[in-house]
Amino acid sequence: MLFACGLNSVRSPMAAYLFQHLDPSIYVASAGVRKSDLDLFAVAAMREIGIEMAEHQPITFEEIADREWLSFDLIVTLAPEAHHRALDLINTPGPEVEYWPTPDPSAVEGSRDMRMAAYREVREQLSNRIRQRFGAG
Repeated sequence: MLFACGLNSVRSPMAAYLFQHLDPSIYVASAGVRKSDLDLFAVAAMREIGIEMAEHQPITFEEIADREWLSFDLIVTLAPEAHHRALDLINTPGPEVEYWPTPDPSAVEGSRDMRMAAYREVREQLSNRIRQRFGAG
């Protein structure tokens, strides 16, 4: 399974680590349309629930080897640009692509507490969606 978003620095790695935590038997990865440095608020939000993702290295769709595309049964996109990019890259027959609209918590401004609240909300939204979709936990 592949989770994808715009920068592979917040939403898609959070989703991948959440899924991996719930079901370590399934291969899961994350990618972005572009890449940026890993977001430290995302790391902090995940650490709060005992999941460490500080070692995550953001990557782009293009950095995933061509053969690796064949190993994904499902690509879950969390941002419109990632959804369009995934659809452009896969060949028919290819992996199924689902779009889960997910707000970008890095867009929230304000105090550290306000910003962390946005990251926690996205973390919980992703966790709930993963549990609903895959029946885990």
